Amino acid sequence: MGAEVLTVKISSVQAVALAFVTYFIGLWIKNRVPVFQKLSLPTAVIGGLPFAFILSGLRVYGILQVDFDNTLSTVALLVFFTTIGMMASLKLIKYGGLALILYLIVSSILGFVQNLLGMSIAGAMGIDFHYGILAGAVSLMGGLGTSAAFGPYFETTYGIPGATTVAITAATFGMVVALVLGGPFGEFLIKHYKIKTPGTQHIDPATTPNATKNIPAADTDNPAAAQLEPHVFDMSILEEEETTDVNGVLKAAGFVFVAVGLGAVLSAYLNTIITLPAYIGAMLVAAVIRNIGDFSGMYRVQGGGLNVVSEVALTVYVTMAINSLKLYELIHLALPLVVILLAQTLLMIVFAWLGYFLLFGKNYDGVMLGVGGIGFAMGATANGLANMQSLAEKYGPSPKAWLIVSLVGAFLIDFVNAIIITWMGTWFCKQKRPLDVDL
Repeated sequence: MGAEVLTVKISSVQAVALAFVTYFIGLWIKNRVPVFQKLSLPTAVIGGLPFAFILSGLRVYGILQVDFDNTLSTVALLVFFTTIGMMASLKLIKYGGLALILYLIVSSILGFVQNLLGMSIAGAMGIDFHYGILAGAVSLMGGLGTSAAFGPYFETTYGIPGATTVAITAATFGMVVALVLGGPFGEFLIKHYKIKTPGTQHIDPATTPNATKNIPAADTDNPAAAQLEPHVFDMSILEEEETTDVNGVLKAAGFVFVAVGLGAVLSAYLNTIITLPAYIGAMLVAAVIRNIGDFSGMYRVQGGGLNVVSEVALTVYVTMAINSLKLYELIHLALPLVVILLAQTLLMIVFAWLGYFLLFGKNYDGVMLGVGGIGFAMGATANGLANMQSLAEKYGPSPKAWLIVSLVGAFLIDFVNAIIITWMGTWFCKQKRPLDVDL
């Protein structure tokens, strides 16, 4: 490297502007590359990673160093996770019944095991245990949003260099693997166990648009559909208010920012007891606000406006995080990270078979819960639903599984996962020595 490297400082406002630029570049690329669409790669990844690679290359060769002020990304982080809290309606949980609770418990166990496996391999390969958690439930069960949130948290709280880069890299790997494995795994289970499938004659696609997309309407005229209670498969229960006009968005944003403000007070109190990510307080307050409205009937929170706020916040936050990745920090972690992620992939296959499929009855719902679990436990809820959709187009929908995966993957697991990650990061990694755990 030269004696002096040109340094460019990017302000917080400029960082947001750059995030939008790279996002739309990614969108342009995605629309022109079919494989990216098939793999459902996030637009932020497509646009942000090449940019991060270029900046890292310039940094390595001593040409240019870019320093980002990501102050505004913290606001986007709080807003996004607050919207997750706003979706945590107790009234919705009842629609999934005991199966939903069991699925949440099993998924939580998987997140715990992902961390144990990652920590064990990290310790065996001589790197900090925290990298095992980052390549465990942070990136896989948590996805890009949790990775971008906990990466900086691990860097500041535990002093882990390159934590954000490791987490986001692992999350991207997981999303691709989840989509590649999900469909073939479901096909294997159906054929190996000779699973009886509903075919294309299960329910009316008009009542279940998400679960019956691309299934011919003519093939759905079956009396068996009438045996299903509408609330079991009607996903409209997740959207009680579809207002997406300016007033609807402003109303949702108002609720969110009230929760953010009150959540800051709660987080300050909680941090006197245990160190937690900044968004935990806001998530909890948001959940309280949502359920007060649900049970009192005084106001509504959920709806199209909230979805808009959530998507914008997530897009801005994740894109900013990816743009500022220091990919050169992965050089000494490349081999351990590859080993951990390969092991996590094998774990996911075994767990989807034993923990989801066999436990939930060795039937078509069990197959769908398994492929959906592969999706959201290694990537995102959208990955899980995409996996289920690929099978539904061929074998017919599974309304029960669609509802359970949607509710667990969309917000319920985020609460539990945050607790697991924080607890294990604090208590299991104090000694920074190999674990005496046999996996």
